[in-house]
Amino acid sequence: MAKPVHSMIRVLDEAKSIDFYARAFGLRIAERLAWLEFALIYLRHPSSPFEVELTVNFDRKEPYSLGDGYGHLAVVVDDVDAEHARFEHEQLSPGPLRDFKHDGSTLARFFFVSDPDGYKIEVIQKGGRFG
Repeated sequence: MAKPVHSMIRVLDEAKSIDFYARAFGLRIAERLAWLEFALIYLRHPSSPFEVELTVNFDRKEPYSLGDGYGHLAVVVDDVDAEHARFEHEQLSPGPLRDFKHDGSTLARFFFVSDPDGYKIEVIQKGGRFG
């Protein structure tokens, strides 16, 4: 049986990315491995073993093109309204809160935020299929 362990994204500015993921989602560095050409930074939240792997290529000077294939990461929070307000207070530029309905019932209440490299993260109210 396969067990998901991490999702990797390439980032341009290591410090900005680490700051964003720490302030936005409480992710902390679990491990940082460096070579001459690049570094891998594994970020983790205490509530989950799943990690976000940041890859920093030291010779990269231009932002990465995200293309049209990347979707988003998603996290679940206990109070999406409070998190949205906190993101605004932290000047993390959250998108609007949305109620996503299916057959007249709310499937998810959420907002999106983008990290410093433009990767989208969906912040979802805990409950239902997202419990």
